[in-house]
Amino acid sequence: GIDDGARLAFIAHDNPDMAQGDAIRLRCAGLLVNVVDRPELCDFTTPSILDRDPVLIAVGTGGASAGLAKILRLRLERLLPQGLGALARALEEAREGMRARWASVADRRRALDAALDECGELDLFRAGSEAKVGAWLVSGAEGQSGRFEIVLTSNDPEDLTLRAARLLGQADVVVHEAGAAPEILARARADAVRVPAGSVEPAGGIVVVLRSA
Repeated sequence: GIDDGARLAFIAHDNPDMAQGDAIRLRCAGLLVNVVDRPELCDFTTPSILDRDPVLIAVGTGGASAGLAKILRLRLERLLPQGLGALARALEEAREGMRARWASVADRRRALDAALDECGELDLFRAGSEAKVGAWLVSGAEGQSGRFEIVLTSNDPEDLTLRAARLLGQADVVVHEAGAAPEILARARADAVRVPAGSVEPAGGIVVVLRSA
C-alpha cells in the first residue's frame, strides 16, 4: 500500500463497477491509477517498450488500444536488429572522430544521414553495421548536398515515393508553393528551413523544392 511506498496502482477487473470503485478508492489514498481497458479512469498509461539498450522505442496509444501498441512493437522487433544498441554505442564512441572528420554540425549530420540510410555504410536495418563505424570514419563519403525537385501528385504523404520521403527527411531547406499541405511539410526535419517559393533561399546543404504536378 501507500504506507509501504507504493505510488502506482494497476487495476484489472472484468466488473466495470468494481474497477471504477477501486480506482476512486486508490486515488483518494494518493496513488496514481491505471485501469486496464478503461482509459477514462487512468491517471497514466504504459507504452509498449522495444529495448535495444541504449535505444528505447516506446509505442503508446494513450490508452486507446494496448493491443495495437503491442502488435506495433512486435512488428518493429522483427525489423530492428539486435545490434542496434551496439551501433548507438559505437557512434557515441566515434563522436570525437566525427568532429575531426566533419568540422561543421551540418556536414556531420549529412554524412551520418547518408551512412545510416538504406544501403548506406551503416544501414541501421543491416546486422553488423556496428562493426563498421571505424572504417566509415576513415572512408565514409561526404553527405549528399544540392538542389532537388519533388513533383507532388497529391497532398497525401502516403503518395510520396521512397526517394521523396528520404529527401524531405534530410532537407536543410524546403521550398514550397503557397497552400502546400501541412501533412507533406511535416515529413521534413523539424529544424529544416521552410521557404515559400519566390523567397530568398538560404544557401548550402540539401534544398528540396516541392512543386505540384
